[in-house]
Amino acid sequence: MSFLDATKHNVTRAAEALGLSDWEVLELNTPRRELKVELHLRRADGTYSTYVGFRVQHDNSRGPMKGGLRYDPRVDPDEVNALASLMTWKTAVMGIPYGGAKGGINCNPRDLTREELQSLTRDFTDELADFIGPKVDIPAPDMGTNSETMGWIVDQYSKYHGWSPGVITGKPIELGGSLGRTSATGRGCLFALLNVLQDRGESIEGKTIAIQGFGNVGSWAARLMAEAGAKVVAVSDVTGGMRNPAGLDVDALIAHVQETRGVKDFGGGENFPGGELLTSSCDVLVPAAMESVLTAENAKDVQASVIVEGANGPTTPEADEILRAKGVTIVPDCYANGGGVTVSYFEWVQNLQQFSWSEERVNRELKVIMDRAWVDLKAQAGESNDIRLAAFKLALSRVMAATNLRR
Repeated sequence: MSFLDATKHNVTRAAEALGLSDWEVLELNTPRRELKVELHLRRADGTYSTYVGFRVQHDNSRGPMKGGLRYDPRVDPDEVNALASLMTWKTAVMGIPYGGAKGGINCNPRDLTREELQSLTRDFTDELADFIGPKVDIPAPDMGTNSETMGWIVDQYSKYHGWSPGVITGKPIELGGSLGRTSATGRGCLFALLNVLQDRGESIEGKTIAIQGFGNVGSWAARLMAEAGAKVVAVSDVTGGMRNPAGLDVDALIAHVQETRGVKDFGGGENFPGGELLTSSCDVLVPAAMESVLTAENAKDVQASVIVEGANGPTTPEADEILRAKGVTIVPDCYANGGGVTVSYFEWVQNLQQFSWSEERVNRELKVIMDRAWVDLKAQAGESNDIRLAAFKLALSRVMAATNLRR
């Protein structure tokens, strides 16, 4: 089952549980607008390359559309459609006034110079300038993009529309970004885990954590969970895996990654094949890399009792059934990694108000929303351990209510 099909599968399950009609399901699954643009880049050596950029705007019933931009060779229409749909459900679960969108460029940013990336980004912004905006669609960073990329976008967009910091989130602080945004998704994973453990009558102290993916989300989740008393015993990235049953020194590991661009050969642990991370011995597994990594083939070997989905769509429907049958608590992506879009919302609010919040306030307000969303999810789930179904039911009911009120 493809990533897009898996997303539609979860929508259909929830729609059936809610008793929605076939045409309502079709409406929920159909994006409002799909953009595909051709981008030309003159390379540093004088040659030309052509890239394809995408932006899918899924739903705006509850407010402006919101979603990241990723630069990756795997970006294609199906992936962007699935991610845009997930953003609609995520913003609804979190209770923030947005719809969903997603976009990206099919490219490998590692193969491009900074100047080439800037040129490509500004060209992409030119193509999107009439379709995004603070009250229409607000992009953000994702895989392969960062705050600098967002700075180029706000500057290019503002050439057409005047200074408009609210067009994008995840910007540099100097250009209207928010304190606390960089750590927000990882911090949200921590808050989600704390809520799960509290309901189980357990503490995070001494819990062993394994994290797949050590980029922004994974590294911040590792740092914050370790600070809260957990032991990060294994991590992995594209260079391989690193483990230490006694607990990795997360700050030293982050410094190593900044220097070498990978976890491999860190002195405070032992290398192991990164593919083994998902089945590592641990209490909590945090898949924070790519979609569809937990499958029917490896789900039976997962040893964690709690999975916190830091990535979008890391668990296939087949794996989801196997894991729940084993009694594993799965904290779904549309809640677990909702900290990023929530603090993006705070950034947007600050831009509209032209007033900056302290980092303490940002983190405090994030916890309020994460806690409130968890209460709503638990009420929807009842005695069921299917938190994903509860999340989609909650999201679909909120989106359909807004849609019907606007007909």
